Amino acid sequence: MSPFALFLSTLLILSSSCCYAIGSQNNRTVLALASRIGINYGKLGNNLPSPYQSINLIKTLQAGHVKLYDADPETLKLLSKTNLYVTIMVPNNQIISIGADQAAADNWVATNVLPFYPQTRIRFVLVGNEILSYNTDQDKQIWANLVPAMRKVVNSLRARGIHNIKVGTPLAMDALRSSFPPSSGTFREDIAVPVMLPLLKFLNGTNSFFFLDVYPYFPWSTDPVNNHLDFALFESNSTYTDPQTGLVYTNLLDQMLDSVIFAMTKLGYPNIPLAISETGWPNSGDIHEIGANILNAATYNRNLIKKMTANPPLGTPARRGSPIPTFLFSLFNENQKPGSGTERHWGILNPDGTPIYDIDFSGTRSVSSFGTFPKPSNNVPFKGNVWCVAVDGANEAELGQALNFACGRSNETCAALAPGGECYAPVTVTWHASYAFSSYWAQFRNQSSQCYFNGLARETTINPGNERCKFPSVTL
Repeated sequence: MSPFALFLSTLLILSSSCCYAIGSQNNRTVLALASRIGINYGKLGNNLPSPYQSINLIKTLQAGHVKLYDADPETLKLLSKTNLYVTIMVPNNQIISIGADQAAADNWVATNVLPFYPQTRIRFVLVGNEILSYNTDQDKQIWANLVPAMRKVVNSLRARGIHNIKVGTPLAMDALRSSFPPSSGTFREDIAVPVMLPLLKFLNGTNSFFFLDVYPYFPWSTDPVNNHLDFALFESNSTYTDPQTGLVYTNLLDQMLDSVIFAMTKLGYPNIPLAISETGWPNSGDIHEIGANILNAATYNRNLIKKMTANPPLGTPARRGSPIPTFLFSLFNENQKPGSGTERHWGILNPDGTPIYDIDFSGTRSVSSFGTFPKPSNNVPFKGNVWCVAVDGANEAELGQALNFACGRSNETCAALAPGGECYAPVTVTWHASYAFSSYWAQFRNQSSQCYFNGLARETTINPGNERCKFPSVTL
């Protein structure tokens, strides 16, 4: 442990009563917001319903709050005809300009808040999205302007007499250097003093929330042997006791939330309330992505809602009884999100609006009353060979472009596709693209290559080759 981390660790007072009182007025605000589970409404798909249809679906779900990843005027106008609370977002690429210029903040508020408020019940403005998860030189300029931008947005709102819109920023769990056991929670050294201290001071001074994107799926799936699935799904009968505090944990989410509470406490801000800006569980994914299935997704989200809507609030072991405003991720499966298969499978609804699984946002329905699902086969790691092939019905022009990309990085990738080569025939774009995708993925997977190719590829356990042409594969 570094001297800095050791110093911070010594500041932690282990009494559970020392740190967690929240002002009564702010607590009423938290209670009002936390009593209504929210939904994240993302639009990274080419097959999604219109905003009008999507908002009607949100109303049908009886969600109480909707979080947007922008401030789309059409959506905000449509939301004025509902009683939904609304969260809007300042894009990452506008943080530097707003942080440097009050006039830019004024213009953003004038464009994205004033035309809709108060008819649209905007309650949060989130500045950026997980900006501390990126660390190029440009990103670090955004870090430096984060709190100045938040402050200028608040100044602009208050100058116009708006006091009930809170300003925050959602951060991922990678803002922490250590999160287990929860009492060891510590922010990364590169952000603790220059970014987190001023951010916590701002949140504390404005009675705002620490917004956290928190996914138990990821730590569980990284180490499913030591992190038991039932513990991640709120279904476990076993407990974990933090060796430093003696606090007893019955689920993985509480551990993750408390690690952030302890990290804030070590920087001198023990009382800032938490809000969960994203959480959920993938309903499907790539073959190697363990536990991504409908049963687990339904179980996690149903139990999460039950926990977060409990009356009186349950809180976490470090903050018993504290309500936590929570947004499920997400409304739809979004088929244009890049990355591994799970990235496109967090939705609770299909693009046609039908439910992937039933869910009750009020939390009043017994979890046991929902229908059952077949036992999934991917709760244990897949062992075997996997290939990457073109999806059925893919556009040939797009396939041709992807083929050129896959073959262009290395001469070895597509050598077998040369005229006279063992995989040259049949001479079709689909065949050549499938070989190129498999070869590229097998060659570069260790460098974070995905079997995706802008949505033109899929994984398969069926060998697409033949006696003459042996497709490269990935062995899991």
